[in-house]
Amino acid sequence: MTTTSDLFDPDEIPGGTRRGHILDDDAIAALYARPRFTTEEREQWFTLSAAETAQLQRIQDDPTKLFFLLQLGYFHAKQRFFGFTFAEVRTDVAYLCDRYQLLAGLSIQPPSDSTITRQRTAIGRLHGVRQTGAAERRQILTLAAQAARVSSDPSYVFMEVLRQLSDSGIIGPAYTAMQDLIRQALTAEHRRLTTLLQQHLSEQDRHQLDDLLRRAGGQRSITWLKYAPKDDSHQAMREELERGAVLRPLALRAATILPTLELSPAAIAHYAWLVHFYSLGRLEALQDEVRILYLLCFVHHRFLQFNDHVITALLHVTTQYHTEATTAMHDHAATVAAAFAKDLPKVGTVLQLLTEPRHAPETPFSVIQQAAYAQLPAPRLAELAAYLRSHGTYDATVVYWMTVDRLAQRMKTRLRPLLTALDLAATRPDSPILEAVRALQDHLTAGRPLTRVAAEGLPARFVAVKERRHVYTTIADGEREPIRDRYEFLLFRQLRKALDAGEVFCTASTQYRSFEDDLLSAEAWADKDAILAQIGEPRLLEPIRDQLAALETALEERIHTVNQRIARGDNTHVTTRQGKKGTTWSVRYPQPRDPTNHTLFESVPDVPITSVLQFVEERCPFLRAFTHGSGRYHKPATDDHIIRACLVAWGTNMGIGRMGTISDLPTHVLLQASENYLRLETLRQANASISNAIVAMPRFARFDLGGHVHSSSDGQKFETPRVTFGARHARKYFGGRKGRVAYSLVANYLPLLGRMIGAHDHESHSVFDVLKNNPTDLRPAMHSTDTHGTNQVNFALLHLFGYAFAPRYKNLPRKVTTGLYGFQHPRQYGEVLLNPIRKINTELIIAEWDNLLRIFASLALKTTSQQIIVRKLNAYARRNSTRQALWEFDRIIASLYMLEYVDSAPLRQHVQRALNRGEQYHQLRRAVSYANMGKLRYTTEADQELWSECSRLLANCIIYYNMTLLDGLLAQKEAAGDLISVATLLEIAPIAWQHINFYGRYDFTTIPERIDVDALVAAFAQQQFRSAAVVA
Repeated sequence: MTTTSDLFDPDEIPGGTRRGHILDDDAIAALYARPRFTTEEREQWFTLSAAETAQLQRIQDDPTKLFFLLQLGYFHAKQRFFGFTFAEVRTDVAYLCDRYQLLAGLSIQPPSDSTITRQRTAIGRLHGVRQTGAAERRQILTLAAQAARVSSDPSYVFMEVLRQLSDSGIIGPAYTAMQDLIRQALTAEHRRLTTLLQQHLSEQDRHQLDDLLRRAGGQRSITWLKYAPKDDSHQAMREELERGAVLRPLALRAATILPTLELSPAAIAHYAWLVHFYSLGRLEALQDEVRILYLLCFVHHRFLQFNDHVITALLHVTTQYHTEATTAMHDHAATVAAAFAKDLPKVGTVLQLLTEPRHAPETPFSVIQQAAYAQLPAPRLAELAAYLRSHGTYDATVVYWMTVDRLAQRMKTRLRPLLTALDLAATRPDSPILEAVRALQDHLTAGRPLTRVAAEGLPARFVAVKERRHVYTTIADGEREPIRDRYEFLLFRQLRKALDAGEVFCTASTQYRSFEDDLLSAEAWADKDAILAQIGEPRLLEPIRDQLAALETALEERIHTVNQRIARGDNTHVTTRQGKKGTTWSVRYPQPRDPTNHTLFESVPDVPITSVLQFVEERCPFLRAFTHGSGRYHKPATDDHIIRACLVAWGTNMGIGRMGTISDLPTHVLLQASENYLRLETLRQANASISNAIVAMPRFARFDLGGHVHSSSDGQKFETPRVTFGARHARKYFGGRKGRVAYSLVANYLPLLGRMIGAHDHESHSVFDVLKNNPTDLRPAMHSTDTHGTNQVNFALLHLFGYAFAPRYKNLPRKVTTGLYGFQHPRQYGEVLLNPIRKINTELIIAEWDNLLRIFASLALKTTSQQIIVRKLNAYARRNSTRQALWEFDRIIASLYMLEYVDSAPLRQHVQRALNRGEQYHQLRRAVSYANMGKLRYTTEADQELWSECSRLLANCIIYYNMTLLDGLLAQKEAAGDLISVATLLEIAPIAWQHINFYGRYDFTTIPERIDVDALVAAFAQQQFRSAAVVA
């Protein structure tokens, strides 16, 4: 009999390797090597607190004091202890002897081992930490086991354990010990999964999954199933429905088996991704249980994607037909209105016939009719009479439904197959729309034409009263009969609304599942105090009554103060005017500044983008982030130039194929490296490392606005000439073509994070997502967007998570007039210019606060995509009291901000500058992605995400290079006392690219010519800089 241990192969642990290698040498050194201090760092790390000074004074002899100071300084820097001799740290010894007047010129020996141990214990006690012992090793095993269920990537497990040890005040063991403990945890997790799979998978299940790897008709099923629809056309979705039919039975089995494995969604997604990453030969060579696990996760994850694709297509196609009918209705209404306007004067002439003296009272009415018909034909006169009786309105909905009749066959061909492929549910057990949907699905599945289905078989509860006269007709016996095509289209239209609002959902979906499923489970929320303490957001821990009391005081005071300053004329930026409709007002906005491509950079010698990448790599080794996708192999240093070539190919929008023809690297080499190393997680890690290096530059804080980091986010539109599923029409940006949006978080000119979203996706749904998932060390305190970034919940969410939301409104007076709220009735404020429109319902907020906290905790813990939760919060059913309470809280924070925005000219200026910086980054990224005329060449959403990250990385490298030049110049001018030049240089934006060469033939196998930044700085230091060149 084969046992679990017999099946176990150490080399085939998901994500592992036989020798257990986890980190590369540079990463190990960064975490475990004794620090080597610069002069400035010695000053910082060897500075003692009062408690540490007191501990030092308890030590009697100088050698022991010296060793204590060395241990303490190294602990300050890396939060761990190191072994060393005085000879090995001679420079630090000399510094400490001079600073603390110790052992000048004496030969010294280190203290005994027991003394060193006592010192470490004392240092740990001072800082609230302890070293790893037997109990801590058991805790590490437990933590590693928990992390292994989230991801099998050893580096993830390693870093997650380190993070939790740090949070618990535990100094982790040596690297080799950590290596062994994590290896044990991964081994145990592998065996656990193997055992459970053997218990729950039948032989039939195994055969069905393995059949995916076998050839059928010239192609293996797994290869075919990996394809995603290129767009939502009828042909593309028909092929996707065929894939869904194959996936469905396997996914249903996966849905029953995977919960028993207790894997996190992230782990399931990772194992599913490995099926894409590995070649078919590699998959077949895997150990049976590992291969089955990967395939099981793949079919589950792919079926979720299938349902997302089908529902997205259903919504989009329904919207297309609705838009077409609505456009026809409006066009006809405009034509009718123009005709009425032309004929109405003739109606006046007809009416005059009744009052003309030449017509005697005894004149036959037929004579008057004949004169009237000479002006307007009888049918037209009847139409105009009906128009006047309806107070000048016209029922254009008749045309809408006539257009639906014309589109009916196309609509049914496109939408019916999508609907029958879905298994939907509803938040209400008696949902009228779900009742109608299931009835229609039954009829379609049974092949029954709706024309042969009795009216009783077509549920009508979802049909609104105002729609009935268009959707139903009265037959001979007086009964109402549905007009089938109109009934069916109304069903699709109402289903679209219900899916958007979350009233109808699909359990086997990522984007369209139940809102309840997106939140922490009720069982988990029972321990809400511990969850909120773990999240640690102060405003989530503060009682809501206390928060509301403080907000009431602040808002009421601000309403009074802002109105008073306007009335007295103290706010000189607000202009009021008296008109017929009352007092109107406006606010002056600041002029733009921070110009792009400053003239300073015109004098900088041109350098190729490859040299810029090499320059940044030498100072900030971001290429170490690019680990092999299997997690099993080291990245040879010789691969670095190939990775740089891939980054340029993707980031410039050129593509790997084109790069293979204009560089010295063949296409197949580039393709292999791209597949092995370029992934979203590696690219985002590389981008974060570059951003962090820029943030660490000594003068970076000069870009703060108002004394804090002020970020912005906005979308940049890119046309997609090739067919792509996520692309949508947006006439304003793409004319009659389609495109996608690259949404970016920018702070102090740095692009901190990016997302690709659809042209129809509301940008406001991504604001919280990009802020909360910012992976860099730069933490914005205030965040701005334009009007597109605002919605009904962002003020509340950002406030509760410690951000100040500061949008720029397109029409501020209108927004204040319609969106200012107070804690009193409007009459209580008297005759003021800025008067609240309604009193805040505080009791509703208090009553729903526990439900709101559950939503906030789910957002903090990322139980699902934060963008999805925010989208649903904005679209949730209007009668939902929790949603109403959140909107009510949002109105308080929004009202506070709008009043401050009216009152503070510096705030308006900072908001404008923050948004300008985002636009400057967009210009730089547009210049970087110059190839293919700036139109996206990539067709899959995954490839578009890779392009977005690569172009952001190239932009980050250019900003790093520019910042290095500017900081070097600033240092020179500060040392020379040239204050005028310093003031000018402080204002120059690091967004410039006229000195960067993106074009020509690329040579990657030759080491790029090094950029001598010191020589550049020295040359420019001879010049003087004047601020006049900076002002826009």
